[in-house]
Amino acid sequence: MAPSGRKHGGKAGKPAQEDQTIPAYDFEEERKELSGSEEDLREGACMTFLAHLGEVQNMLERFGADINKALLAKRKRLEMYTKASLKTSNQKIEHVWKTQQEQRQKLNHEFSQQFLTLFQQWDVDVQKAEEQEEKLANMFRQQQKVFQQARIVQSQRLKTIKQLYEQFLK
Repeated sequence: MAPSGRKHGGKAGKPAQEDQTIPAYDFEEERKELSGSEEDLREGACMTFLAHLGEVQNMLERFGADINKALLAKRKRLEMYTKASLKTSNQKIEHVWKTQQEQRQKLNHEFSQQFLTLFQQWDVDVQKAEEQEEKLANMFRQQQKVFQQARIVQSQRLKTIKQLYEQFLK
């Protein structure tokens, strides 16, 4: 048998000892005829190997199932975290939106009040101007009446003067 080249390391904390090699089966070696008991041993070794292989396969399947369970649990946690994060984000967005909407409504209300006050003052000013215009129109009409009466009086005096003049000339 020839050396296989595999090395065994020492235990942790101990210095490495001189490399030891494990002999491996040499396929190049001539085959000897095996006796019945050697064949039985070989068959037993194969059966043991197959049993161990089955155990290893079962262990790997359980390991795979455990990995799948762990991945499923992680996926569920990720979904929960994502949903919680989305819920929190949506709540924050709604809060910011409501706050901004309240601020906009407050600002709109303030400007509406200012405009309403201004328009009310404007209406008062317009009414005062209309009242002044009406007073001015009344004063103008009164002046017209005074001038008309003065004209009538002057016209009558002028007539009286003409009559006196005519009488004087006679």
